[in-house]
Amino acid sequence: MDKLELLAWEKKCIQEEAPECTASCPLHVDARQFLREMARGDGAAAFKVLAKTMPFPGLLGRICEHPCELRCKRGEAGEAIAIGALERACVTHFGGPGRVMPLPRKDQRIAVLGAGLAGLTAAYDLLRKGLRVTLITAESELGGRLREFSEERLPRAVRDEELAVLTALKLDMRLGEQLDAGTFESLCNEFDALFVDRDALADAVLPLDLDEGRLIAVHPQSGATGRAGVFAGGGSALTGDFAPVIECFEGRRGALSIERCLQQAQMEAGREQDGPYQTKLFTSLDGIAPSSQVKSTGDIYNLAEAQQEAQRCIQCECMECVKVCLFLERYQGYPRQYARKVFNNERVIFGAPRSANQFIASCSNCGLCETVCPNDFHLGELCLQARREMVAAKLMPASFHEFALQDLAHAGSEAFALSRHQSGHSESAWLYFPSCQLCATASGEVLSSYRFLQKKLVGGVGILLGCCGAPAYWAGREELFREQLAQLRDQWQQLGRPKLITGCVTCQSLFAERLPELEATSLWTLLEEIGLPQQVLQASGREVAVADPCMSRNLSEVQNSVRRIARSLGMAVVELAQSGEKAECCGYGGLMFNANSKLVAAVVEHRVGNPQPQATKPFSPPKGWQRSKLQEGKDTAYYQNEVKDRDYLAYCAMCRDNLAGGGKRVSHLLEHLFPSMADADPAARGWISWSARRDCRARVKNIILRELGETPFQPEVDMHLQMSDEVRRRIDARRILDEDLRQTIAAAEASGRRLVHEEGFFRTFQQLGNVTFWVDYAPTEAGYRVHDAFSHRMKIVGVKS
Repeated sequence: MDKLELLAWEKKCIQEEAPECTASCPLHVDARQFLREMARGDGAAAFKVLAKTMPFPGLLGRICEHPCELRCKRGEAGEAIAIGALERACVTHFGGPGRVMPLPRKDQRIAVLGAGLAGLTAAYDLLRKGLRVTLITAESELGGRLREFSEERLPRAVRDEELAVLTALKLDMRLGEQLDAGTFESLCNEFDALFVDRDALADAVLPLDLDEGRLIAVHPQSGATGRAGVFAGGGSALTGDFAPVIECFEGRRGALSIERCLQQAQMEAGREQDGPYQTKLFTSLDGIAPSSQVKSTGDIYNLAEAQQEAQRCIQCECMECVKVCLFLERYQGYPRQYARKVFNNERVIFGAPRSANQFIASCSNCGLCETVCPNDFHLGELCLQARREMVAAKLMPASFHEFALQDLAHAGSEAFALSRHQSGHSESAWLYFPSCQLCATASGEVLSSYRFLQKKLVGGVGILLGCCGAPAYWAGREELFREQLAQLRDQWQQLGRPKLITGCVTCQSLFAERLPELEATSLWTLLEEIGLPQQVLQASGREVAVADPCMSRNLSEVQNSVRRIARSLGMAVVELAQSGEKAECCGYGGLMFNANSKLVAAVVEHRVGNPQPQATKPFSPPKGWQRSKLQEGKDTAYYQNEVKDRDYLAYCAMCRDNLAGGGKRVSHLLEHLFPSMADADPAARGWISWSARRDCRARVKNIILRELGETPFQPEVDMHLQMSDEVRRRIDARRILDEDLRQTIAAAEASGRRLVHEEGFFRTFQQLGNVTFWVDYAPTEAGYRVHDAFSHRMKIVGVKS
């Protein structure tokens, strides 16, 4: 990814866009941060927020006309936050002159004509930039229309104290000096640039062009006049009501333009967001209850009232993707930051630590972020692109995806792969592709469904066993993925290009994207069309929550068919908080299960309604972000009311198995349509190990071969293993297969290379490929009992004597 591509990705994420209150403020005061500090009761910190952007904060904070309130998002659900009143309370209770640090003086000299608020702001900003500034006014004191405010609204002592900062910054003041055309010409020759306060010099006749309102005409973006080096601003009171914050903005605009003028820089470049502008930030108001402003018991808010009013702020932000994706939340950022993380990771010098590798490999690539993002940011595509580039550069750690790729290889091996016409047919009108994972977990149901399709469909139903190549796709192994698709396409063509039926939405989605000529049909929509089998497992009144797989989010027709079928079986279907197009991943997608086991545990616990924050690193929100009380309340309701007490109905094999592994009562729709026993409870079936999955695949293939009159495939298994369920679960979580155990034990028995544990069993190791396996075992009359096993990727080379 190059720099321009990074910028394009970053631009899609709008989280860092300003909230409405800041975007509508001419000075861009960070009202969100100000309100956050006020809500915490830290008035001193809140005042620092104001002082960071406002000139003369103790003054402006009392008289600002607060245009921010007109666009406050809170106002769309009740009344807007009383930002103006809160600013007055803050500067009253916590204001005061701050420490002034004059900069070393530069040689350029600037004249500011007029001592109104625009001129004073221009002088203040220019002084802080280190320029030599002379303020010239016909009046005997500073302030202009500021002196018209009442003593209650703006006490004279406060005004004088705030403006005293100009003296501290070494402002040269020439008070009581009349200005006319001749004086103006002299000043233009004497100074390097001028700023004219249109409000304070309303009656002066200067040789500058006027606009239709008889004010000095200025460029709307820069404040430049028709005279080179002369800028102007202010004058709001001459065309309407006096607007202090507009006066300050136009003074600041002039100061910035003077600085650029002196530097001979482009005057308008990069100033599109000077002053009020339209922000791109999206803030959802879903579930925000209307509320009214807190009423003050006095002239201004007391501290308790101010804190209560500030707490009404909803802290506008987007974070829509982070709210719904545990992967994004746990990495404590948002897509704009993640894009930068991916970009930086690609540029780490070869051999240095690549800290973002696991992040890149942990995304499920499910597309939920794109679905909820107002700007369609698909982080999965970015991570997938990064995986491909890392694979091409040979920098992808093998541990992230190796086991999944080995499972892909098994699905394409002689142990499972098969393509045949229906028994007694020389051609096929239909081709059943149940998927490698469905065959691995529901072998009996797959066989029953295949027999049913053979009876119901005309023209012959062939069988195609294998994998769609999803593991290679998710691993960024594009060449391997294309080879897998090419092999499937060849088999499909050899069988006469029949209509494809698939029982997996992942297969269906990938085929639609990369092999559209197959025109894959979902098993569920087809069954709804041709009719269900007679011996289904009825579930009268049973309430189930349909767990939509993430890859079905764009397959609404399939989702609807599943629900209609479930209702026809007597089930009462309820919807989860995230279903349909907002379906969550179960932890298998994108090979998350292979790259980040702790994150997968958290994902499963979340989906089954039993969240365990300690399962992975606790969430620490990005700077400035807080999970709202509303969202926390939604989570509580989701866990307690929608998830915990309901069975799930899945139609993805991996969803079914992962959720069952997390302790959830969940069944697969195929188990209800083609039950192995009439009184069975499919939801009671637990997890299935990776070794058992391979056995199930082999069973599907061999039974089909027998029904075709062919010889079944018989793998050589000459060693019986015994282990407790606890041990089985532990080593399965470590992705250790029975075949790995058998090879390691066989090598030890043949060579005698083993250690004797004090408890009487043996410990041995064997390197198989990139992995070294360790097994604790003991011989028995029936074979071998496995006590434990683990693996690592370090090579044991021994010690030379």
